[in-house]
Amino acid sequence: MKLFVFSALVGFLFIPTGCGPTETKVQKGNREQVLHLSNGSEPESIDPHIVTGVPEHNVISALTEGLVTEDPVDLHPVPGMAESWDISEDGTVYTFRLRDNAKWTNGESVTAQDFVRSFQRILTPSLASKYAYMLFVMKNAEPYNKGELKDFSQVGARAIDDRTLEITLSNAAPYFLSLLNHYTWFPVHLPTVEKYGKADDRGNPWTKAGNFVSNGPFRLKEWRISDVMIVEKNPDYWDANTVRLREIHFYPIESVETQDRAFRNGGTHNTYEMIPAKIEQYQKESPELVHIDPYLGSYFYRINTQEKPFDDVRVRRALAMAVDRESIVKNVTRGGQMPGNYFTPPNTAGYTTRARIPTDLEGAKKLLAEAGYPEGKDFPKASIIFNTNENHKAIAAAIQEMWSKHLNIEVELINQEWKVYLDSQRNGDYFLSRAGWIGDYVDPNSFMDMWTSWSQQNQTGWSTDAYDDLIAQAGKTGDAEQRLEYFQQAEEILMAEAPIIPIYIYTRVYLLDPAVKNWNPTILDHHPYKHLYLESN
Repeated sequence: MKLFVFSALVGFLFIPTGCGPTETKVQKGNREQVLHLSNGSEPESIDPHIVTGVPEHNVISALTEGLVTEDPVDLHPVPGMAESWDISEDGTVYTFRLRDNAKWTNGESVTAQDFVRSFQRILTPSLASKYAYMLFVMKNAEPYNKGELKDFSQVGARAIDDRTLEITLSNAAPYFLSLLNHYTWFPVHLPTVEKYGKADDRGNPWTKAGNFVSNGPFRLKEWRISDVMIVEKNPDYWDANTVRLREIHFYPIESVETQDRAFRNGGTHNTYEMIPAKIEQYQKESPELVHIDPYLGSYFYRINTQEKPFDDVRVRRALAMAVDRESIVKNVTRGGQMPGNYFTPPNTAGYTTRARIPTDLEGAKKLLAEAGYPEGKDFPKASIIFNTNENHKAIAAAIQEMWSKHLNIEVELINQEWKVYLDSQRNGDYFLSRAGWIGDYVDPNSFMDMWTSWSQQNQTGWSTDAYDDLIAQAGKTGDAEQRLEYFQQAEEILMAEAPIIPIYIYTRVYLLDPAVKNWNPTILDHHPYKHLYLESN
């Protein structure tokens, strides 16, 4: 994420209107249906086949639409590019009928073959998509992505004609339609991608303003790095009559304090986060602005198990057992978060894990001594990396102090800009790394399959055949109860091996201007933009 330049912020707070009082951007936006959103970080890209983050999703979901889209209240799948679909009796074959008026922003029709070619692109091994495994539910997608199968016609995606797409799954997946709302399943306009470079080139400039072709309710108008990304209403979108916003401006404001200042001064309609120390004050003085919503996400630390001494499970568990999660949510985050000594959020589609990593200081000291570091003696130098954010820094500082006090070990805190931080994780260039995982869909599989050996999201260097086998069996069984039991056993392995340190279960804590209408609290914090509008007051 790019560091936000405050001089740019000053420019977007106020709009001079000649004589008379100044008008803020929010006030002007309310009149003109221009939504100003703080988006946390500079998007790494808006190519849906290579990104992995929430800031990227927030923009991509405005620009691109898949076969289905989301209901604005509860996010259940509703028709998108596909106006209807049929499902075979055994739940493995989905036949989608595309809309006659589904178009790209260049005026061309969106076809079934566009989806097939897009699926092939994200599964192409040379693209190295970190999210390719999201398509592994599709027949033969995994062997194709691993290079074991060369003929894509053997993968379960087939264009019967321009308007009919057939997707065949390896096994029935009751969450499949919800899975389609993840951007990895979104189509890209391959002729545009190939116009500017190779389809498997991650640095292809097809995503630049002026080049980008999409099919969603908005189209890319302008992208000024470290300043703002502007999307405007797409007049060729099939459901353009529903879209009331004229533009959305996404601001990459990393600093929570700067977000707060921009909101209070009328520069944005929201904050991406809140300053924990100000939550109570806002609740007392302006409760209508404060939103603390349920959020299907887990905050945790990755551990690089390929680096000594973290290749020793005793060291990993000692660190995890010396974290006081109750203190962190009470004294640091202060936003109703739930202490999490497990990874998957409770009651995720009926699943609540029985696995736990206890807070046990004496047990942690004993494990550390057994690993050869009694009272922390001779423990090698290590560090925690985190992306630029005051809240991440405060949590890291609290954990640093806990480990120093209780285990007598010292770790350095290293702040990194968003893109550097992502590269450090991917390349294994870290000891411990701040991380968060938000469910891609409401199912435990969204949290559990990322720790398999085949997942590009793992990034810890840890894997075990037993864990892989349990996740694979969960994907094959038709017995719902047995499926949850496989997940239970897998999470027990995950907590016992401790390649991660779970810290808390998220809530979504932010400020929102009451002028923003149809913004509903949702478990994934998705707010389909085509349903939003602004009320001038």
